[in-house]
Amino acid sequence: MNIAIVGGGTRCSRLLDFLNKHSFEKIHPKIVAIVDEREDAPCIPKAKANGVFVSDDYNDLFDRDDIDLIVEMTGNEEVFYDILRKKKREVRAFDHRTAQLFWEVSRVSEMHEETARELDKAKTAFSVIMNELIQEDVMIIGADYKIIDANVTLLKKAGLSRDAIIGRHCYEISHHQAAPCEGEHHPCPLRDALKTGKPSLATHVHLDRDGKESFYSISCYPIYENGKVVAVVELSKDITKDITIQKTMMQQEKLASIGRLAAGVAHEINNPMTTILTTSMLMQEEMVTEDPMYIELQTISDETLRCRKIVSSLLDFARQSNPVKKFQNINDIILESITLTRKQAAFQDVQIKTNLSTELSLINVDRDQIQQALINLALNAIEAIEGGGEITFATRPSSGKNGVDILVSDNGKGISKENMPRVFEPFFTTKETGTGLGMSVTYGLIQQHGGVISVESEIGRGTTFTITLPVNGDGKGMHAN
Repeated sequence: MNIAIVGGGTRCSRLLDFLNKHSFEKIHPKIVAIVDEREDAPCIPKAKANGVFVSDDYNDLFDRDDIDLIVEMTGNEEVFYDILRKKKREVRAFDHRTAQLFWEVSRVSEMHEETARELDKAKTAFSVIMNELIQEDVMIIGADYKIIDANVTLLKKAGLSRDAIIGRHCYEISHHQAAPCEGEHHPCPLRDALKTGKPSLATHVHLDRDGKESFYSISCYPIYENGKVVAVVELSKDITKDITIQKTMMQQEKLASIGRLAAGVAHEINNPMTTILTTSMLMQEEMVTEDPMYIELQTISDETLRCRKIVSSLLDFARQSNPVKKFQNINDIILESITLTRKQAAFQDVQIKTNLSTELSLINVDRDQIQQALINLALNAIEAIEGGGEITFATRPSSGKNGVDILVSDNGKGISKENMPRVFEPFFTTKETGTGLGMSVTYGLIQQHGGVISVESEIGRGTTFTITLPVNGDGKGMHAN
């Protein structure tokens, strides 16, 4: 359809832009002529630039054979009626009011397009916020507990694609269970948000793809539609590290308090223990070994020596001496520790193996204190194996490359899940003759060096203690030979 416009004002310019910008399915409108008495009319320069015929007299239109429609946009009714009288019969015409209607329709269309563009922008912004700016796990969950969307952070942790997660129940993904969370110790913040229409907060234990437990703080924020909560935005933040730090601080405070108490008790007990031991030994000197009292006194001496051993452990535990640090080769310290425990290991038919990295930085430590910690771990492992097993000492650069990891592994009986949280607790032991202070002392020594010690264990398959010691200061540029 070829169109001629009489009146080159602003509306003509917008109409020209509209027709050039949009495509039509059934008709193909094209502006072929524009008429206006004013040379500076807004549409004239644009028409000339587009190669459109321009005139200052609409009578020039009536002899042309390539015009299907004349649009009068001057607002002058006499001009419109004159066009109706002079145009060819097959040429259609409509006035400025009809053109105005056409223009309003075009404006509505453009508004819809603008809305669509704004919606696309909002979707893009939402995607950026979901997947780039928010590093916590984010899910949008419907009132039926089914996942509507999830961000990249959550998908990576779950090891699933977006298609694999959308439509599934949230409790399937985060808890690997077949029903929603419930109970006093595992409340469902989603249910609370849906019920109250207010944000809800809870702490949960989640399982990752390997089944390992992590602590999460979960916040749920309701989404409204027509005054009704239809979905919830759930933000989950991993607070495992925070909880670990809190437990560590509590452990340190507990160790400090018990240490002060232990030091006082140990000094008070040590003197009477010495007196009892000396007296019993002097009495034995006056007796023959076959005397029944001699045997009873030997029992007293043995038990007194055992008490003194416990007192000695208490003093070690309570000792708050600062480490005297020097840059050391940790592999050398490990080999010396193995030498000091090899005989006891051989007596229990336990082999000690090593897997020591040669790519380690020298670390700034107190040699004696670290050696004491390693010997404690070795002796603990020897007792856990109960003969016929092996212990492995291994080293490696830490994940951040600014420290050293020491791993002490055994293939012993392992530690039960209920006992794991108490491994470093003072006086906790599963051995009949143990003092329960060896692991506490080790924990304290590693803490004094700014290090971290952790434990992993499985019943029947053994235990691994991992110590991470920082290089500290200038040691970053030094390497072990």
